[in-house]
Amino acid sequence: VQLQASRGGSVQAGGSLRLSCAASGRTSRSSALGWFRQNPGMEREFVAAIGWSDNITYYVDSVKGRFTISRDNAKNTAYLQMNSLKPEDTAVYYCAASPYGNGWWAGRNYDHWGQGTLVTVSS
Repeated sequence: VQLQASRGGSVQAGGSLRLSCAASGRTSRSSALGWFRQNPGMEREFVAAIGWSDNITYYVDSVKGRFTISRDNAKNTAYLQMNSLKPEDTAVYYCAASPYGNGWWAGRNYDHWGQGTLVTVSS
């Protein structure tokens, strides 16, 4: 599975951005797609995940109500709509594919990763 994330961007606090992640290759082996983020010197943090074949979604508490993960199976693409962005959302965001049916909050359960894309939120 190959994952291609869209470019991030820079916004002011309170603004919105939408990231996309297009999957190609043996996508049938993928059960879910997740988004993670990481800042230099910090651990990678789970952000959100969605199953490819169902509507199950998971979010880290800090983004609930502000971020929405969705998918378009026809395009093999998942999206992360980020609203009401805060400076603490600044990070490099990564999309990843998991072959498992659960445990999507753990990075160790993902076997394919896209390139990172920088999201910068200024105050």
